Amino acid sequence: MRLSVFTVCMPDYDLKETVDLLSRLGYDGVEWRVQEIDPAMADQPPSFWGNNRSTVDLSTIVEQASALRDLTRSAGLSVSALATYLPCQDEERAERVMRAATVLGAPMVRLGVPRYDRSRPYGELYGEARRALQAISRLAAAYGVRVLVEIHMGTIIPSAGLAHRLLDGLDPDLVGAIYDPGNMVCEGYEAWRMGMELLGPYLAHVHVKNYAWYPQEEDSLGTLRWAPRPAPLAKGMVDWAQVIADLEAVGYQGYLSVEDFDTTTGTADRLAADIGYLRRLGA
Repeated sequence: MRLSVFTVCMPDYDLKETVDLLSRLGYDGVEWRVQEIDPAMADQPPSFWGNNRSTVDLSTIVEQASALRDLTRSAGLSVSALATYLPCQDEERAERVMRAATVLGAPMVRLGVPRYDRSRPYGELYGEARRALQAISRLAAAYGVRVLVEIHMGTIIPSAGLAHRLLDGLDPDLVGAIYDPGNMVCEGYEAWRMGMELLGPYLAHVHVKNYAWYPQEEDSLGTLRWAPRPAPLAKGMVDWAQVIADLEAVGYQGYLSVEDFDTTTGTADRLAADIGYLRRLGA
């Protein structure tokens, strides 16, 4: 398996600093965060989802694709994926990202699925997402890329089983799932290998992070509340040794893409520790 980093977890590094660091640490690729950049955020401290300096601007991604390709390649890195926050229904902007992907040599583009918050029935949300993926897969075929949807808490696909239900019957060369055990600790846990086996050809990409659950305050009825927080890769609830063994058992040969939100150490130290740990696990 090859190792990359999803740049959402490198908010204090600009694009050149990002590829320089990842190359120096020995990573194989980079998964670029793609989002419209708000100039008003530039004076804010770096943060994962705010002023993230390791972000490719969605509004100019086509225009900067050639330069970004050259920057990435000059560091000896491949582009494992382009990770957007666009809903899968947004064909117009998704097409722009796919155009850039063909220039960058990025084989996969992440799009979003509906959130589930009890305000609308699951069946309606599922139907909308299914129709959108059927449409967007035709666009993906035209550009020679693969659309990814991420197993993520708070959405209609928090588990491998629900991701498979959404994708089943679509062309696995055009659509696939990001398998994210860290997210599944928060919601949607299923036995790792069983979920991988179920996804089969839809298992396209893997995000690497960890979470642990911590007790919070008791409510007025005496119920103790719990909440997940990011943890170092080796210290959370995901047994990454088992996950990697299970990925090997099902024949997975794609990327493990680090998306580590632990803030107990700085970015460079954290990513150095992560690649060292993953290599010790045989990745």
